[in-house]
Amino acid sequence: MNIAISCTIVHEPNHMPFVLSKWKGSGMYPDSESAVLDTPSPRHPTECPVEDWLSFLGHRWNALILWHLSTGAKRFSEIMALLPGITPKVMTDRLELLVERELVSRSSQNTFPRVTAYQLTESGNAIVSILDQIERWTKRDK
Repeated sequence: MNIAISCTIVHEPNHMPFVLSKWKGSGMYPDSESAVLDTPSPRHPTECPVEDWLSFLGHRWNALILWHLSTGAKRFSEIMALLPGITPKVMTDRLELLVERELVSRSSQNTFPRVTAYQLTESGNAIVSILDQIERWTKRDK
């Protein structure tokens, strides 16, 4: 899966730069010298991969699920316990979308009772690294 992120954000000189750039879904994103960024041009938000990913990641629960999975594989019930207020249906929907976008993988063991676990993929780990940068950015000195 290719993840195309095509924007660069830089803030005040004494703070950590925050860079979103294009990369292949290899689990690693390159430094700004090797990234190929789009030149700003008129485009509708539906044609912008950054808008698409920010909208997806900003959807309620998605970032929190990724954050909790960053500490290791978890079963459905374990994730539910970490997210007070989420319903089983919403949790199922969110996990299916995260699996569809190849940020999370789902594995089942043929045991009784059946054990299903969710864990981050390489692309999921890369996105969590970006989310960590956003968290650091929100906590910067103002």
